[in-house]
This record gives sequence, C-alpha cells and structure tokens, in this order.
Amino acid sequence: MGQLSTWSGRTDAPARIIMHLDMDAFFVNVELLAQPHLRGRPLIVARNSPRSVVLSASYEARRYGVRSAMPLARARQLCPAALLLEPSAHYRSYSAQVMTILGAITDRLEQVSVDEAFLDLTGAVRAQGSPVDIAQQARDRIKTELGLPSSVGISSSKFVAKMASAGSKPNGLWVVPPHRVQEFLDPLPVGKLWGVGVKSTAFLDGLGIHTVAQLREYDLTWLQGRCGQAAGLHLYELARGIDRREVTPERIEKSIGAEHTFTTDQTDAEAIAVELYTLCLTVARRLRAAGRQTRSLSLKIRYSDFETLTRSCPLPLATVSGRVMFDTVLAHLKQLEVLQADGSSPRPLRLLGVRAEKLEGREAGVQMHLFTPASPAGADVAAPLTHDALAQEWEDAENTMDTINARFGAKGLLPASLLSPGNRKQQ
Repeated sequence: MGQLSTWSGRTDAPARIIMHLDMDAFFVNVELLAQPHLRGRPLIVARNSPRSVVLSASYEARRYGVRSAMPLARARQLCPAALLLEPSAHYRSYSAQVMTILGAITDRLEQVSVDEAFLDLTGAVRAQGSPVDIAQQARDRIKTELGLPSSVGISSSKFVAKMASAGSKPNGLWVVPPHRVQEFLDPLPVGKLWGVGVKSTAFLDGLGIHTVAQLREYDLTWLQGRCGQAAGLHLYELARGIDRREVTPERIEKSIGAEHTFTTDQTDAEAIAVELYTLCLTVARRLRAAGRQTRSLSLKIRYSDFETLTRSCPLPLATVSGRVMFDTVLAHLKQLEVLQADGSSPRPLRLLGVRAEKLEGREAGVQMHLFTPASPAGADVAAPLTHDALAQEWEDAENTMDTINARFGAKGLLPASLLSPGNRKQQ
C-alpha cells in the first residue's frame, strides 16, 4: 500500500497529531554498521544456542518467514542459508542517540521500547512546519548521523500511527489524516487491531467477522453482548479509529527483570549459582540506569517438563546491588527447598528469572539499621561490617563496574565468581 495522503500541514489541524517512529530491523542494522559487507544477505541476530529465539532478522531472511521471537531452530529450518550474528552490547547506546534526536523535536516523547517511540507533534507543527517535514527531517538525521533506517506513521491516534508505521516498512513514511482513517482501517483483517490476539481473531472469525469493515457493521450493544463489556467497547472503538491514549513522556517502570534459558537442563549447583548471580547483576544494572531501587523480587523457575513456579522474595532493605539480591535469592530458594542445601536442584531446571518489583526512586534512600555494633573501646581491630555496610560496599563496587563496562562493553569487568574455572586459573 502507498501513502494515502499528506497532512495539510496547517497550524489549525485537528486536535492531535501523533507520530510513531520504528527503527527498521534495529538489531540487524546496528550489527551491519560494523559488518557492512554482509548487507543484502539473510541475517539472524540471536544467541547461538538450541533454545534461543530470534531477536531480529534482516528483510532478506523475513522473506522466508523468519520473525522476531521465533525459536532459532525453526528460523534455521525456514532459512538454512541465513547467517547467525551474536547480539552485541551497542543497542542501548544507539537507542539513546535515536531518542536524543527525537527529543529535539518535542518533549512530548514516549519511548515504548529500545527501537520505537511515539511523539505528539500537535504543538511542534506551530514552530517547525508540517508533520511530514518534521518526520522526514528526523529520519534524515537518524540516517545521516547514525547510519540507521527508520519508518514513520503519522495520524490522529497512537493506534493508527503505529499501524501506519508498520505499513510503511521498510524505510518509509505513511500519513493517515483524520478524514481518511476509516479508509485505512476498513480493509485490514481484525487480527491487526491492537489487543486482538489469536483466540479473539478465531472467535470473531466464527462470527463471520474477518475485516475491520465487517466489525464496524455491529453496534456496541451487540459486541458487548458477545465479547463482554470491556472487550466489546475496545473492538467498537478501534474499528472506528478511536484511541484516547495520550503520549506519556515519562513511563514509570513498575518492574525490571531478566530471564535465562539454559542450553541444557541444569541441576548443578555452580551452574545455577553463576546464572542467578548474572541475572541479579543484570537487573541491578538496569535499576541503576533507571534511577530506581527495589524492595522485593519475583522469582521464576521453569523445570524441564515446563512446570513453572513463581515465588516472591522480599529483600532485607531497598537496594540496587546485584550481590545483595543474589545472596537473598539463593538463601530464599534453599529455604523454599527449590534448591537443596548445597545449591543444586532436585529437578532439572530449564529457565530462571529474576524480576525487581515494588520499585521506588533512588532519592527515597534506604532505612539503615538503628543499632550497629561498634568496635570495643581501645581495640585495634575494626568491628565486623554490618549487613548495611556490606550492601553499600557492593553497591559502590557495582557502580564502578558500570563505569568500566560503559567504556569497554558488558564484559569489561566481572566478579571473579562469574569467570569459568579455566579462566580463573589463568588469572
């Protein structure tokens, strides 16, 4: 489909002008900056593991049906000639630079993932010209300064703007003015509507509703009678392009987490501890980057038979230290008898996950213990460090790791316990 129309560009345009920018095959194109000789080849960005999923695929690989979040094994079946690229540590840096460029346009910017964002251009057009010109200038800057392609959709709502950016890929710009929203939506299959998944699509198909135009033939009462009050209203409004969500400049994260699927199911104590520690360090680093701290963790354990457990794990104090999290998690899992006293698992583990919850700003501070042991009078030996002092020491050490890793990459500095036994012997 081509561009339906250009926006008028008038300053008295309708109430909202929403732009959605989505980077094209972001992970792949970041990798191509360092390996430009691979352009034009089918590429897959994923960890080289039997249980990995596709993080991103080039458009050459997508022609074979390869998609993000697809199991790597399936992707290789669909496109055996695809070259596998291990993910690097540069994505967040490039993402930050993209958001800086977009932030120069308007402060009404909502980043929704590492490679996409919404902008409310309603106020920006008064000083910067038509939305089309604004969007094209942003795309040109991103291409010129970073070497990365992007696609943009513009409309009067977040939902339609996002649909337009998806339709403009790759490397395109699609504008859907308010008076042509229905023309844009009507031919689409109902499964393209925001929030309509596989089950909902099958349910609507069973009712003979396959396109948005067909869905729009039914009134609100009928839809709510068959789909429920909330779902019926949702379908009714989206079929008419109604989406009242605002562009929210600051998204307050309610949780921050990380998961790992083992290459082979694990019962070994050392392998489990190393992965738990790595997960806790990852979560802690993301907390520090977001200026948040946590008072509670949620743990996810999946066994080889796919039975999945989730358990809450309160922390002794609010923290951003991965070591504090790890010590608490390991003790808690032993107490719950998920792990045995030696740290091994009685059942093979397929996946581990750690998620920080009950987040608060770092400015909230930490309530330290009221009474701490002091050194005996006249003693030459300092008193043992309290839990609070140890936590602070670990936090200071991890802050230093952040600084070093920011310059030399995520593997620039690691705790010695995360080195393989062979590597440890070489130190």
